[in-house]
Amino acid sequence: MGTGGTAVAESSDELRGWREWASSTAPADRAAAEEGIRRAYRRAGLVEPERVVWAGSPRAAVTLVRELTDAGPSVREAVRSAPWARERGRLHAELGAAGWSAHWAATGGRLWESAQSLVDRIRAGVVAELAGRETGPEAAAVRLVLLDAVLGQHDAPWLAAFGTQDGMLDGPLDGLAAVCRSAGWWWPFARVAVVCERPVALHRDEAGRLDHGDGPALAYPDGFALYAWRGMPVPAEFLAELPALTPERIRSEENAELRRVMLEYYGYDRYLADSGARPVHRDGTGTLWRIDLANDEAVVMVEVLNSTPEPDGTHRTYWLRVPPSTRTAREGVAWTFGLDADVYAPVRET
Repeated sequence: MGTGGTAVAESSDELRGWREWASSTAPADRAAAEEGIRRAYRRAGLVEPERVVWAGSPRAAVTLVRELTDAGPSVREAVRSAPWARERGRLHAELGAAGWSAHWAATGGRLWESAQSLVDRIRAGVVAELAGRETGPEAAAVRLVLLDAVLGQHDAPWLAAFGTQDGMLDGPLDGLAAVCRSAGWWWPFARVAVVCERPVALHRDEAGRLDHGDGPALAYPDGFALYAWRGMPVPAEFLAELPALTPERIRSEENAELRRVMLEYYGYDRYLADSGARPVHRDGTGTLWRIDLANDEAVVMVEVLNSTPEPDGTHRTYWLRVPPSTRTAREGVAWTFGLDADVYAPVRET
């Protein structure tokens, strides 16, 4: 427990554990997860579930939940929502509004964005696969099942805020914490609990977005997978096509978002060189290049030669993407510094 009796998990070592569990791709510890589920039921004053059923992914779990006929009503409110509300209320009363805000920022807040963005993507992926579209009765039905899940490993941000790793082993949320450390999402019902395996692969970029150019960015053991390039969802077959891209293929892509992915993968400077682009302006700061694209904003870049030589005596060329409205190289370089062209006057061109 932290200072003054509050459950504080502010050290980097303590947060590291929650972060690792949130992104774990190790096989679920089924025994530990099932014991955690039973403990969560007991903490809620409920009879333990008659059985625990495992699913290979959230997609499979949603299908299973919808097919169950003997599960009984959902007990998520008693198992998860009510005890969480009590713990949050206790900490808020103990720390005060400002203290709680600071505590959250130092604990769960540091994990929240990456965990929540992943949860949102998984939900969207399940809806797309099971309903085939984002709206309509079937999509709404799938989404309701997803919203009834306890998030297992992805509940790590809130659990980090409610207690240290050691302190959580014996407390009102210890059952939920045990599942977080051991498995993926789960659905508690009066007689049955449905639990997911964790993913077997998870790839993210430096900003925490799903990102992988050579296969699924997120994959579960039963084959459910999400494909993404720097956070943007893409079809699996689209990624397979990237290594063979040509300027002609990029120009022929009608989807503007996918075309941007292609350009990022191919490289803007390479695309400009291979597509026969011509400079539209030159001055002492560099050369301005422009490629107009159908149904999308133009690709406009400034080519800048570094005045500081490399160890071998050569001068490195940099490419800076600038707004489509840019008309001169100086204006483009100035924009990268947040300046207007008329006030941009570097001591040394780089």
